[in-house]
Amino acid sequence: MTKSRLMYLPLGGAGEIGMNCYVYGYGPADAERLIVVDLGVTFPDMDSTPGVDLILPDVSWLEARKNQIEAIFITHGHEDHVGAVGHLYERLGAPIYARAFTANLARRKMTEHGYSDKTVKTVGKWPETVKAGPFEVGFVPISHSIPESSGLVIDSKGGRIVHTGDFKIDVTPGIGEPFDHDLWESLGKDGVKALVIDSTNVFSREEGRSESTVGPEIERFLKEATGMVAATTFASNVSRVRTIAQAADRAGRSVCLLGRSMRRMVEAATEVGILDDFPHVISPEDVGSLPRENVLLLVTGSQGERRAASAQLANGKYMGLTMKEGDTFLFSSKTIPGNEKGVIHIMNQFSELGVDVVDDSSGGLYHVSGHANRPDLDVMRDLIKPQTLIPMHGEHRHLREHVKIADTAGVQGVLAVNGMMIDLSGNKPKVVEHIETGRMYLDGSVKVGQFDGVIRDRIRMALNGHVLVTLIIDENGDPLGDPWCEVSGLSEMGRNNAPLVDVLEEDLSQFLGRADNKTIADDTKLEKELRTVTRKSAQSEIGKKPEVTIVISRLA
Repeated sequence: MTKSRLMYLPLGGAGEIGMNCYVYGYGPADAERLIVVDLGVTFPDMDSTPGVDLILPDVSWLEARKNQIEAIFITHGHEDHVGAVGHLYERLGAPIYARAFTANLARRKMTEHGYSDKTVKTVGKWPETVKAGPFEVGFVPISHSIPESSGLVIDSKGGRIVHTGDFKIDVTPGIGEPFDHDLWESLGKDGVKALVIDSTNVFSREEGRSESTVGPEIERFLKEATGMVAATTFASNVSRVRTIAQAADRAGRSVCLLGRSMRRMVEAATEVGILDDFPHVISPEDVGSLPRENVLLLVTGSQGERRAASAQLANGKYMGLTMKEGDTFLFSSKTIPGNEKGVIHIMNQFSELGVDVVDDSSGGLYHVSGHANRPDLDVMRDLIKPQTLIPMHGEHRHLREHVKIADTAGVQGVLAVNGMMIDLSGNKPKVVEHIETGRMYLDGSVKVGQFDGVIRDRIRMALNGHVLVTLIIDENGDPLGDPWCEVSGLSEMGRNNAPLVDVLEEDLSQFLGRADNKTIADDTKLEKELRTVTRKSAQSEIGKKPEVTIVISRLA
């Protein structure tokens, strides 16, 4: 009889913050029945992924085992956990399970991609479970920064796994279920093989703050502010959105929602009954009829997104609305590492307009994290009492630190990054395989691989410019006139104060004058030589080796 094993494999989110995708399997080696936890995205930046719209996990390994996948489980509605469901469903084809609010968001994404909303199934909270092949999976309510966040209990003959998802310990979260210590302690009473746990704030040693502490501070801020106020936070942080809106209402300000994701998230939360006390919202057209000191704009773009409402306002106007001297812009959010440039750029743009900017550097008065700080992580570990602790949802440094803490507490920790398959079957987990992982880019309407060369070439052109060289060869195999060049992204003049195009064309003509017939007759060899001459000439003139495209046309 073939021995079965219990397996864990992260394909995204382990060694990075974002693009979460975790695989669990049980069964004979290489023939396990599989479940997938979360299908998220991460976001591009202009430095490393210019022009890319979204970044998705590479699920090639899963796609090759499509017939082994029993189900996909989504822990909560943040984009880094649910954002890829519509993009990747065709490649995986398994039913999707989530609680009501998350399921509402997932269905919207599925219908946008032409799939039936019946592909997403709504599940109740623990102790209700879903049978998925050899697994029984339950959604355990947990506090986070979006409603109906859940950890997962994953039971099989191989033992119990507790997957926390994103969480914090908050007994007064505003929206969403408060953290239930007794419930989570009960999950570990019969033994837990592995605790797979959030590691985002592992370096934060102070006690975490409750969402309930933010409202009074924001209300005080809004009462003291003069002029119009715009505030931004993650649209998915429905509790914070409500906190800001209710604070504005108490401060005598009407609320206007700006940005598609902000409006859609409020609509979704209202549809499932989570937001039943949201203040009346006015339209952008109504804003102009009110005194500026009686208006709050609640806008998207807390991370400096170029097309979001906050960026548009900073550029001068959005939906007919403008901000001016005497107004205030509030960031009720924390800047994710890597997004600093975009956020600072928007801050400076507002400053140029005379708008005062307030952010989280004010002592954390207007924002609290949705992730557990180290004391909360310790509490969760002690409640569950796992045999093994596996950190996830963190960069490598977060995972490594979390393993150290577990080891100090007498719990064996396993540092598992993307692509590292862990066998949890025995008393001591072991790495059994390394899977090639990577990223897929949504580039416009098509998906390209991380190593396909598309983005690499785009970066090279951005760094070095581009030259197009065109050459016509006549019926006799002789150049018909001189080659001509078109340049993009390069200086027009070189170091000799001559037009760059003229210098390139002269050097190419000289090369053709001395090239032998064999070279001119061979397109591959000729193209290589023309490219080399072009790059050397450009290097000499402007200090750049551009990307070069050669077009050779031969007359019949």
